[in-house]
Amino acid sequence: MKLEGLPNHFVYSPATIEFMTVVAETCLFLEKSMELSRKEFVEKGVNILSLLYLKTSMLEIPERSYDDETERFVTEEDYNYIKSQIEVLLGDKDTYLETFHPDMAFSDTPIAAFISENMADIYQELKDLAANYQLGETEIMNDAIATCLEAFGEHWGQKLLNALRAMHNIKYSNQDEDSEDESAPYHKDIDRNDYIDFLRDDDF
Repeated sequence: MKLEGLPNHFVYSPATIEFMTVVAETCLFLEKSMELSRKEFVEKGVNILSLLYLKTSMLEIPERSYDDETERFVTEEDYNYIKSQIEVLLGDKDTYLETFHPDMAFSDTPIAAFISENMADIYQELKDLAANYQLGETEIMNDAIATCLEAFGEHWGQKLLNALRAMHNIKYSNQDEDSEDESAPYHKDIDRNDYIDFLRDDDF
């Protein structure tokens, strides 16, 4: 299936396809995080979160087709699985001091936050979007993107930046003693045909 054969609609635009490709890559990265060392996870995480923020911020929120909210697919068990994987992987590096928490205005002490929780929140939004997108119904795909982009502005975009800031600190502070390998940072060129294959993969 080639991009030229796709309908002329927002959900199949080049910018949307690139965004959805990064969404799929991010979900896969988080689901397989325990296959990585801490060093690999941080290096790949810094790169993929940066790309995800860029591709998300480039999209305008589309007008909704339906009044009803799109279906949610991620269960509490799914959420906790992602969170616990990352929590174990990062260990004491999972915690950082939050500076953008709403309660900071009323507190004289720093508020602790967790990379694992931020990443699980991001995963929940992206996986719900990807699952709705895979249904292949244009109106549902459109509304799922609208839901995800609205949530990006409301909460998960800030959580992404918080996690990115914390992982940036781990990567460049030279405090991470996990040096079991010197794997190259995560990088993958966006391949739209790979994304079409992702859409056709029923093993979600």
